[in-house]
Amino acid sequence: MKQVVQNYKSGELALLEVPAPGCKPHGVLVRSAYSLISTGTELMKVSEAGMSMLGKARSRPDQVAKVVQSVATNGVPATYRKVMGKLDSYTPLGYSLCGVVEQVGAGIDEVKVGDLVACAGNEHALHAELNWVPKNLYARVPDGLAPRHAAFGTVGSIALQGVRQGESQLGEVALVIGLGLIGQLVVQLLAASGVRVVGVDPDPARCELAERLGAAACGDPDSSVVESAVAELTGGHGVDQVYLAAGGGSNQPVELAARMSRDRGRVIDIGKCRLDLPWNAYYEKELDVRFSRSYGPGRYDPEYELEGRDYPIGYVRWTERRNLACFLDLLARGRVDVEPLVSHVADFDDAVETYQSLKDGGLKAVAVLFRYPGSTGEAGEAEGAEGAGRTGEARQAETPEVAVPAVRRGGAAPAPARAAGTPVRLAFVGAGNYATSMLLPHLAKRAGVELSTVVTTTALSAANAQRKFGFAGATTDLDAVLGDESVDAVFVVTRHSSHAELTRKALLAGKAVFVEKPLALTEDELSGVLAAVEESGNDRLQVGFNRRFAPLLQEAKKRFGARSGPASLRYLVNAGRLERGSWYLQQSAEGSRFVGEGGHFIDTASWLLDADPVSVYTVPTPGNEDLQVVLRYPDGSTATVSYVTTGSSGFPKETLDLIADGRVLRLDDFVRASVHGRKRWVSSRLPKARDKGQSAELAAFVKAVRTGGPMPVPLESLVATTAATLAVRTGLSSGAPVTLARTR
Repeated sequence: MKQVVQNYKSGELALLEVPAPGCKPHGVLVRSAYSLISTGTELMKVSEAGMSMLGKARSRPDQVAKVVQSVATNGVPATYRKVMGKLDSYTPLGYSLCGVVEQVGAGIDEVKVGDLVACAGNEHALHAELNWVPKNLYARVPDGLAPRHAAFGTVGSIALQGVRQGESQLGEVALVIGLGLIGQLVVQLLAASGVRVVGVDPDPARCELAERLGAAACGDPDSSVVESAVAELTGGHGVDQVYLAAGGGSNQPVELAARMSRDRGRVIDIGKCRLDLPWNAYYEKELDVRFSRSYGPGRYDPEYELEGRDYPIGYVRWTERRNLACFLDLLARGRVDVEPLVSHVADFDDAVETYQSLKDGGLKAVAVLFRYPGSTGEAGEAEGAEGAGRTGEARQAETPEVAVPAVRRGGAAPAPARAAGTPVRLAFVGAGNYATSMLLPHLAKRAGVELSTVVTTTALSAANAQRKFGFAGATTDLDAVLGDESVDAVFVVTRHSSHAELTRKALLAGKAVFVEKPLALTEDELSGVLAAVEESGNDRLQVGFNRRFAPLLQEAKKRFGARSGPASLRYLVNAGRLERGSWYLQQSAEGSRFVGEGGHFIDTASWLLDADPVSVYTVPTPGNEDLQVVLRYPDGSTATVSYVTTGSSGFPKETLDLIADGRVLRLDDFVRASVHGRKRWVSSRLPKARDKGQSAELAAFVKAVRTGGPMPVPLESLVATTAATLAVRTGLSSGAPVTLARTR
């Protein structure tokens, strides 16, 4: 089996092939489905391993003291050999996972083979394909809870034990310092307990996340936000309890805790931070300083952890295992939500690269999961035999899918090229604002193009378009245009609800088709378009995803160059609010606003990442149309499309950042672009209107029709983008990541 290991002397990380563990009595053998990287504890260990010997000594004075004692007892040579032998060996990583019971040891009767369990322990819940886990370090996963969420069980228990040490009561006010993984969970647990929470972290994104998850207010420790919020919530008395969930060598968290606490308040240390207590501040308020020891009572007790000797519930209510089971129950009942904390899901085979990316700062994350071979997708559970404790219906609820239909072309002959000197004859179905402002002006002045016929539902709009752009004819009869053999291509520029059907008819009529986004509003409509491709053998289709053709973005991508590792892409769309009465608001007929135009941004991301997405996760903002759409790609790359309607109209509409391999590509609203790497490139600011690629896209489409060459964008890519856009709606209704399932 494979396991992640590290050499503490050299800092080397490796995914080693090691023997599988045996199944001993009083425990179970678990095949991992998902394991969680502790971005605090584990990265600290990884970073320490990369230090010099002096740096290692400075970071672990407790271990230095042991070495000094060993020298006094055993002498320098023996101590040196012992220390170097320990340093120059592989050590495991990981301590929180979810998996399927593969074998049950003697003395175990509360779980069976096939059950899903969450496991804990830095010697037993490792980043490995198989782990032997003793009885008191696992708990059965409640029905309906996704394995990727259950993998948070151990870190959830750490946060839960910290909250128990705080002895919070309804109506109290708490301060959480440090909004990393543990801090975010503490915020949610306190909020679920009826405690009002103020958070502190220098990272604005983490502050925003904590506020979304229940904090009353969050801010930088040096800002006035925190102090003002505490004063307002407590009437100036100070918070009842402070949770130290920060790390590092600064003493600022301890000093801030004293300043923000009320008289005789409680300070609970959960993280590993500097604790030089200011004597006067803590003495004058008589602050109660408490420590939270990992997962709870039983931790570091070999009789409890290894031999399975439980503590009587009448004497110790919340043990390690009971805390683990309690946190899983909170997850299953929706009292705690860990999905917003998942920044990245990596295949287990990419473990070393993932750690390196985290260490180097290329991957910014609150929580990262490893997905193991045999798991069934983003939110799926590990595959196993029948009797895995999950029904087919439950699995379907946890792993919603949107099909990406296969493209079958029916063995069509290549499209013929136009005779030299013969113009490409185009017909337009629809002549609304977009057609008349963004498409027809480019086509009307293009050499080698003839605007043949415009079709609209009202005669006047057709006549207006004919007059303005020089169409040879105008009609309301679609069938007449589709039956006209002299027409080479049809542009479908109507309202969204008619796109798929008009495209289908035009393909069956043998026309090349340019359809504005979206191609389809439902999976059935998409399948209908592809059925027309298969029936007719006509795959001459282009969807109006124009941004990939924008000259500025084309140049920036060229300057950025090829990637060797996964990328992180962020796309902010400051869409703004729609005017009252806009037909975009007719969602029952025309689809949601994002389904209508979101394909633009997904297509751009996929083009920049040179791949099609494999899953989509959508997080809405309650009370408005803002969406966070997270796309995952085969190589581990991710793209986050922030589609917001609540921003300022004075801010640029579209900004994009692509980050990979020590380089950053930045696009500012198609006005300026830059690439930062070994060399820096910055474009000149466009002197006129933004060029979002319509002209280049139309030129490419006309060329393909004239020459009989391939369409500007492969049909498979158009289908994948459309399916991903539809998956956003599916994700909103299910609340879970949506797998994009390729059909054959």
